[in-house]
Amino acid sequence: MNYTAEAPAVWDPAFADADDCLLSSDQCVVRGEHYFVKGLVEIPVIGSDEVFSWGVWVSLSRENFSRAADLWDTPGREAERPYFGWLATDLPAYPATTLNLKTHVHTRRVGERPFVELEPTDHPLAVEQRTGATLDRVREIAESVLHSGDGRQQ
Repeated sequence: MNYTAEAPAVWDPAFADADDCLLSSDQCVVRGEHYFVKGLVEIPVIGSDEVFSWGVWVSLSRENFSRAADLWDTPGREAERPYFGWLATDLPAYPATTLNLKTHVHTRRVGERPFVELEPTDHPLAVEQRTGATLDRVREIAESVLHSGDGRQQ
């Protein structure tokens, strides 16, 4: 019930050895100018207590990225205000790109990935986050991801 992107869409494997680049399981820096955190876009599964999650990357300002990094291991960090960001993952299961959708990144307790809240638009991903998806739709998403080779089930 979870698929995740390994890196933001702008990441190039050639960056791996660069001094001004970093890619970990939770944070990414590209050329010392672009900052990303990994979070979850959660979609309730209609008719169940389950949630389908997209593990996505969101770009943050340098200031917000630094603040999030400073609080990374701090108990109580979930009281932090949400950070504005742009979705930096293109999800294969949608007809329109998901890149650059506006988001708010909500910090959770230490050890939990942030919750990524999409701006309430008519984009199908934003609609699914608000209204939920059927189990058949989740299966369709899984098929799309498996055939694209872009995601990793967790």
